[in-house]
Amino acid sequence: MPRLTHLDRKGQARMVDVSSKPSTRREARASGAVYMKKQTLKLIKEGRAPKGDVLATARVAGIMAAKKTPELIPLCHLLNLTSVEVDLKPQPSKGRVLITSKVVCAGQTGVEMEALTAAAAAALTIYDMCKAVDREMTISEIMLIEKKGGRSGEYKRA
Repeated sequence: MPRLTHLDRKGQARMVDVSSKPSTRREARASGAVYMKKQTLKLIKEGRAPKGDVLATARVAGIMAAKKTPELIPLCHLLNLTSVEVDLKPQPSKGRVLITSKVVCAGQTGVEMEALTAAAAAALTIYDMCKAVDREMTISEIMLIEKKGGRSGEYKRA
């Protein structure tokens, strides 16, 4: 089993020193979903949600969250992100909005946490903007889809 790099020899949390690692292009994609009632999804698609444009607001929230990840996740490094994309697709046949995020940087450590944070924040924003009409929404399936770059190479969810 690989050693946990965020723990020192005493088992205490630490921020990993990446200063000796070369700066390389890093990319990660993550996804998540918000399941909801058909009527709620219809309001979103038609732009009639009481709080405004749900998808546009969730997209911006995801982008902002990716940039703020080190402020939310204690041991994350501050990275100079070069691109953040958040895509939201209403899927009426599945009763959900599918969220995908893609984050890129040139740096010494990966952007998986930033991609995951973007997807999670977008999902939470959808919930916040629609909770007045649907308190039974479910946020799920927040997951890493793919990562590229760095010493550990590529990962792609099967």
